[in-house]
Amino acid sequence: MGEHSIQHTEIKTYSVTKNNKLLAFILMGIGLASIAYGFATDGLREWANLLLGNFYLMAIALGSLFFLAIQYVSEVGWTVQLKRIMLANSMYLIPATLFMIIIFIFGHHDLYHWTHHDLIDKTSPHYDKIIDGKSSFLNVPFFIIRLVLYAVIWAGAAILLRREAIKEDMNGGNTHYFKSFKISAIFLVLFAVSSSTSAWDIIMSLDPHWFSTLFGWYVFSGTFVSALTVITLITIYLKKAGYLPNVNASHLHDLGKFMFAFSIFWTYLWFSQFMLYWYANIPEEVTYFIDRVNNYRILFWLSPIINFVIPFLVLMTRESKRYNSLIIISSIFMLFGHWLDLYLMIMPGTVGHEHSHLGIPEFGTLAFFVGLFLYVMFTSLSKAPIIPKNHPMLQESFHHHI
Repeated sequence: MGEHSIQHTEIKTYSVTKNNKLLAFILMGIGLASIAYGFATDGLREWANLLLGNFYLMAIALGSLFFLAIQYVSEVGWTVQLKRIMLANSMYLIPATLFMIIIFIFGHHDLYHWTHHDLIDKTSPHYDKIIDGKSSFLNVPFFIIRLVLYAVIWAGAAILLRREAIKEDMNGGNTHYFKSFKISAIFLVLFAVSSSTSAWDIIMSLDPHWFSTLFGWYVFSGTFVSALTVITLITIYLKKAGYLPNVNASHLHDLGKFMFAFSIFWTYLWFSQFMLYWYANIPEEVTYFIDRVNNYRILFWLSPIINFVIPFLVLMTRESKRYNSLIIISSIFMLFGHWLDLYLMIMPGTVGHEHSHLGIPEFGTLAFFVGLFLYVMFTSLSKAPIIPKNHPMLQESFHHHI
């Protein structure tokens, strides 16, 4: 069935060009030099930059895996031609989760205030009752165990789904599709828990006195929007390069709708979290936002403008979602905006406003992880045909029109 469905379509395997590799290696080289410079000038700031850069790209990979799993479980057909892009992005979870464990093991004393033992020692003058009360959850051994579990769940699901996709190409039939369905269903259940707990662990615990019941959803929304944006940009790139001849304006229109919808969802959560805490004005809760509003005023108010106002105005009409140039412009703003959003989550609780800057260490460290992401993604794309030729819903994707 699969071969007959695509008899008029040439199935290509992506060929990693010299320019692809060169770009990835240049970015990683710049990043390594920046990381060395960062540690030489301000070690604490560089640990925070490593956490920021790795979490940002890891979140994009995780959001791509989540979107892929949703396609399987909901039995969606229009995205079939895009599934290899989602798979390629998700393979970055393998190095990203490893980096996250390494960053915590070697940088936790600088990044995470609660790891200082004297805070839970009742005989110490630095004893902190609130942190001591959370010590059964916030302690180094249990934290590392949770990071390892996240790595196993996320990277494991990506590897299993890729394995079934390759077997589906070789063997045909529906067996591997239904196995992917089951893997995706199990992953989504685990993701529902791990996406929130990982946000609490990795990001929210940087400010251990503060918590938000919306935080897991808030981080997820930014994660998913960023992933959708990257999927869309790669789709446009591969379409222009001739690898996705049957991807049409309707596919891009639907991706644009997702970007538009979840940018509004992110804004709803951003406003809900900020407004409720600010209005209640409870000292131990509102301090988190007072720090950001007073000491990061321009960046704090710039974040909703970039992440909501620009995509809302650019992607609101039907026609705008069908023009590559408008989608690309909106995507660039959104990717920077959600990196900035993460910057505002991480920097105040680690380096503080006196040492927070947007400079060479921040953008250079980000360049390293972007380069590594591109290398892993392009390499993964080159290992299998771009179009899953034996997928049972391939024809639906070919004839998707709205």
